Amino acid sequence: ITEDGEVLGTFYRENRTTASFDEISPFLISALVATEDERFFRHSGIDARALARAVYGLGNRGGGSTLTQQLAKMQFNDPARNIVQRIGQKLGEWIIAAQLERLYTKEEIIALYLNQFDFLYQAVGINSAARVYFNKKPIDLRVEEAAVLVSMAKNPSLYNPRRYPERAKQRRDQVFVQMVKNGMMSEAEKDSLQELPIQLEFRPQSHTAGLAPYFREYLRGYMKDWIKTYEKQTGNDIDLYTGGLKIYTTINAEMQQNAEEAVNEHMGNLQRIFNIIKKDRKYGPYYFDTDPAGKVRKILDQAMRRTQRYRGLKKNGASADSIRTVFNTSIPMTVFSWEGDRDTVLSPMDSIMYYKGLYQVGMMSMEPQTGYVKAWVGGNDYQYFKYDHVKQGKRQVGSTFKPFVYASAIIEKNYSPCMQVPNAKICIEKGEYGLMEDWCPSNSDDEYGGTRSLKDALANSMNTVTTFLMKQIGPRPVIKMAREMGITS
Repeated sequence: ITEDGEVLGTFYRENRTTASFDEISPFLISALVATEDERFFRHSGIDARALARAVYGLGNRGGGSTLTQQLAKMQFNDPARNIVQRIGQKLGEWIIAAQLERLYTKEEIIALYLNQFDFLYQAVGINSAARVYFNKKPIDLRVEEAAVLVSMAKNPSLYNPRRYPERAKQRRDQVFVQMVKNGMMSEAEKDSLQELPIQLEFRPQSHTAGLAPYFREYLRGYMKDWIKTYEKQTGNDIDLYTGGLKIYTTINAEMQQNAEEAVNEHMGNLQRIFNIIKKDRKYGPYYFDTDPAGKVRKILDQAMRRTQRYRGLKKNGASADSIRTVFNTSIPMTVFSWEGDRDTVLSPMDSIMYYKGLYQVGMMSMEPQTGYVKAWVGGNDYQYFKYDHVKQGKRQVGSTFKPFVYASAIIEKNYSPCMQVPNAKICIEKGEYGLMEDWCPSNSDDEYGGTRSLKDALANSMNTVTTFLMKQIGPRPVIKMAREMGITS
């Protein structure tokens, strides 16, 4: 949870949050009963008429399982391997169904069924399904949306509205027919609704989607370590995924959103410029004075060996030549781009070259007064790039270290932030502080002359003034200052 109360995400093994009967759309209840168990409110767990019809028609005239039996079936984790096991399971379902009917009301059984059904795309239960497919709460589903989800009850993979929209529409329209048959809808309403296409607002829930995915992955590791310490100290067990923990963070949702949008816009612009620069290069993003072909081939071969595809082929005993053939054969794939996911046809080796030509990014914003992290962008897109440049990347600190130099000079020499310093090139000579050669840094704008105050020079990251201060105090006070402020590297 962010500091401004937004939910960044949820750690889960199964993306399921329960909904009570009162939180489920009446359209959903009607569609489910009409389609799956039209005598649900009149039987006690086993529908003798439906069972007889199923036996007489050998299953071709509809199934015989009630909603309660289907709920009971969900309690069996492993599918039956043969007819004997299935008969045993069926008997078990009848027994469990009868027990469920004694223990729960009809409304509770419907809620239990909908809360346990797997609607694909990590949408287990009606709460998740309504969010994933329509970005709604279950209570807000319209009748045509409810019918789509109910149509999946027969076979979620077969009637997947995202992959098979036409097939799913046919099944949805059949749900309307059943609702008319059971007096839950008029013919006119059915005819009108059947004219509507399926309109999804598909938002799959995953650990890679949503705000701050890199931060959330870092937080997962942090919390696992915290839980180990907590359990050791208290003797109480906590499960990160099922323990009901609420984790409050310093991330600001608005700042995080702005950071991700800014990174995407800025890096997209830089990438377009870079693509123009490397367009006419034979070896893409690489430039070598000697043996460019050999050096690029070595880089790509190393990258190839780090892929899951290569490791899988190698594990299955594929020869080097056959692996090379696979990596040089074009296949359909989806690749990352700064404009969004792009469907294309590339060979795996070409895709490696493509990704090698992409700029990478890392950004973190911290509140200096408290050290609170407000925004964390660890990379281009967590779905494609798991490497976190904020947490894992090792980079030269560059000008971000200058405040330590200025602070040391102010303390050691009692300088004022308003003190004027010449804006002139200054060298630290070879041999001083162990330098192997003279060090004469330039300003980024290559402009000199006049004087600048310390505060102005720091604000503009002027190398000349920083060098002047370093000559006045030497590196030891700066190192001491950095250590006292928590720098350990």
